[in-house]
Amino acid sequence: MDTLSAKDRNLLDAAEAARPKAYAPYSFFHVGAAVRTRKGDVYAGCNVENISYPVGICAERNAIAAAVLAEGSKMEIAAIAVAAYGKDGQSVGITPCGACRQAIMEFGQQARVIFTGNKGELRIESIDKLLPDSFTFQSLT
Repeated sequence: MDTLSAKDRNLLDAAEAARPKAYAPYSFFHVGAAVRTRKGDVYAGCNVENISYPVGICAERNAIAAAVLAEGSKMEIAAIAVAAYGKDGQSVGITPCGACRQAIMEFGQQARVIFTGNKGELRIESIDKLLPDSFTFQSLT
């Protein structure tokens, strides 16, 4: 694991600040995420559940949506941090789900992903390691 730079620590802090704001009355699984764009700005999001589970949205995609709203469709992700806790209020190891990995790849093929692993260790991985052989625009041409 790489040591966290001050910028990465601030990004993780933004994700941790977003997670208590999650709307998770069904799973009690609160997730916060924060995106740092190539411009250097940080945008946060939290998960929002719905009683019809498939229509809920993950924290990562909410943070990406906030970044797109602020910077436009050409926004590029430099890094994203994810923080989660369960019903007991304890930190939970989590990586972005498949849909979020695809969204991260769409906006940042070189993006770094900061998250807590299954053993409670802080991890930093490239999105291409988390989503090898991804579906990209180049796949369509």
